[in-house]
Amino acid sequence: MSKPLDPYAALRFREFNIFLLVRFAMVFAWSMQFIVIEWQVYTLTKDPLSLGIIGLMEIIPAVSIALFAGHFVDQNEKRNLLVKCILGFSVVSLGLFLVSAPSVTEKFNDTTVLYLIYALVFLGGLVRAFIGPTIFSLIALIVPKKIYPNAATWSSSTWQLASVLGPAFAGFSISWIGVHWSMCIIFAFSLMALLFLSQIKKKPILNPKIGEPVLQSLKDGLKFVFSTKAILGALSLDMIAVLFGGAVALLPIFAQDILHVGSEGFGILRAAPAVGASITMLGSTRFPLHKNAGKKLLWAVFGFGLCILVFGLSTYFWLSVLALFLSGAVDGVSMIVRQTILQLKTPDNMRGRVASVNSIFVGSSNELGAFESGVAAKLLGTVNAVIFGGCMTLLTVGGMAVISPSFRKLDLTQDVEERENEV
Repeated sequence: MSKPLDPYAALRFREFNIFLLVRFAMVFAWSMQFIVIEWQVYTLTKDPLSLGIIGLMEIIPAVSIALFAGHFVDQNEKRNLLVKCILGFSVVSLGLFLVSAPSVTEKFNDTTVLYLIYALVFLGGLVRAFIGPTIFSLIALIVPKKIYPNAATWSSSTWQLASVLGPAFAGFSISWIGVHWSMCIIFAFSLMALLFLSQIKKKPILNPKIGEPVLQSLKDGLKFVFSTKAILGALSLDMIAVLFGGAVALLPIFAQDILHVGSEGFGILRAAPAVGASITMLGSTRFPLHKNAGKKLLWAVFGFGLCILVFGLSTYFWLSVLALFLSGAVDGVSMIVRQTILQLKTPDNMRGRVASVNSIFVGSSNELGAFESGVAAKLLGTVNAVIFGGCMTLLTVGGMAVISPSFRKLDLTQDVEERENEV
């Protein structure tokens, strides 16, 4: 008879609680910073294209060096590497604080200030390439292997909570104290993360191939991901769902021109998916998702596609809110299952490289998804673009279920039991 589930298993480890504080502070600061930057850039330019350039300035360096970053993470001690990543972010946030100072904006013209912001965002993209794999690798060194699934759930829940509160607080902060001092708050959160991280001890390097040539290391990492059907399937499903289900990118159009609900309604629409995902993640600490993980992930992405279709067809505000809320709820399921698969199926010596490939799949699909939605809306119309995205998501899930029966039958129960039996 199996032991009863302990929903707080990971929280019983002091360093993991500290890690959650570090992660919350960093995600809160990063998501808040993105909103403040968007506001500042649009205020300077009044050009929607400038907002798209912000995303490109961050994603280009992040994706370009992601594989090298994974190799570097696997070759180095994770706690000190995370310290360096946070210091890098602190430099970016401090730079943005200085650039947004009235004395600077008055001295230099708008174009110069804009280019300085883009340069700092580019530097932030370099930091982003390293910080994701480092965090993913560090979790596995803080908690015992037997509670990886529970730790992944709490870590994902913390990320989701911070990504909801960060942008919301940014909106109020800009209104209350302006862009400049909002940047100061972001810098303070990065320092707070450093303070918390100092309470975590250095961890051993578990990679037996220290000094391995870079090209061979990258080749091994890619070969592992593409030969491990569970990981490849999970990453592919997430990428397609984000790529074609990017209705969030078109929310301003729906709020203003289709649902006619103004900025207040836009705020509710924007928050609905995150609220749904947060509730799912907190609930999953009591109801594990590792049994029949493949089917659950397929059904979650299928449900996400249906929700996007309903949202695209809806002309009623609260029906649209409900559709987005449910899309977030099922997306929360897919996120937890994906993270659990990655944690259980990835060897300790390859965590950095696998996390880097994951960041390429997820990071690029977020940016490309927004681009795809914009192009599709231009060619097909806004509503048809969302319907097209929902249909493509459903077709992808159906195709995956047919061509990969092994993924459909994926069950992580044995993996979890093996972890529980490890010392």
